[in-house]
Amino acid sequence: MEACYSQDKFNATSYDAMAMVIITLQAFAGMGINTFIVSVLCIAWVKKKSFNSNEKILLFLGCSRFWYLCITWVYSFLSIIYPWCFYVHPIPQLFAAIQTFLNSSNLWTSACLCVFYCIKIANFRHIFFIYLKVKIDRIVPWLLLGSVLVSLVICILIYRTTDEVRNLNSTTPGNFWKLSVRMDEHFFPVFFISGFSFATAFMAVIFSALLLLFSLWRHKCKMQTNSVKNLSMDAHIKAMKSILSFFFIYSINFTCFVLTLIYATKNENPVMFLILVFQYAFPAVHSLILIFSNPKLEKTLLRTLPCVKCKVCMRQELSAFTNGRRIGKTPREGGFCAKCAVEYSHAFISQ
Repeated sequence: MEACYSQDKFNATSYDAMAMVIITLQAFAGMGINTFIVSVLCIAWVKKKSFNSNEKILLFLGCSRFWYLCITWVYSFLSIIYPWCFYVHPIPQLFAAIQTFLNSSNLWTSACLCVFYCIKIANFRHIFFIYLKVKIDRIVPWLLLGSVLVSLVICILIYRTTDEVRNLNSTTPGNFWKLSVRMDEHFFPVFFISGFSFATAFMAVIFSALLLLFSLWRHKCKMQTNSVKNLSMDAHIKAMKSILSFFFIYSINFTCFVLTLIYATKNENPVMFLILVFQYAFPAVHSLILIFSNPKLEKTLLRTLPCVKCKVCMRQELSAFTNGRRIGKTPREGGFCAKCAVEYSHAFISQ
């Protein structure tokens, strides 16, 4: 009996450790990627003292994703290492409300970004679409404000519902079937409102992505008919790939959200863990797509990565030279970037 007990305890501990490792890797990777986006946008703002509409959305999206992943990691860490703290009255309600607010802001801002790209890039001659194209820069702040207000409403509902369920859990005697039914009754309204809100955002993404893909495909066919093969067509193809990638991962994230609503009141730990793994991967993967579809962010990243890489190589080269194994090469022959080539030259001369 004791052997079985210890084995069950070991399995639970190993499961918690595996979950913590995966969540930590996802959270810190996503936080790093979104920190890069926010840093580049803030540096650009300091230089030119202004933000365009695209940068406003990306900045808000990067901040909400960074804090969402940060709060998620803290919640996972505390629930595994210090689970007793969730018996203190406001802590579980606050974590549920803050996570819901940041996740809702993330999904709604992603939808706003897709709508913005559709209006800004797509080319349709309908008078309403032309009106939106002219007014889109004024509409963007209101879209962001609307996403915050919707997220705040859902956040308040989640806080009140979790607080009521906690009180119900502490006052209801041991009739577990009755307790489960009453919990479902409490959660159903907030699940319905959350589901309707996220379904609306998902529909906005679907229509925006389809309209934008149709416009880009029509323009690409027109250029092919006119035998035009230039950088513009390559840019259109790249944009179509980015939109399809975003639509695909947003669909997966929405599916995971629906499954979360289904399994939220059930003890399906393996299923919920897989769902959460996909959900926590969304901010990092979509942010990577945004980096490589934005010329400014992509250039900054490609300019930064070779510098990091060649600094490592520079240390190895200097170590080899110090040990007498250096084969003569110029800094540029060594594959260093311009900045690190200067540092390497100074170090080489000092040797």
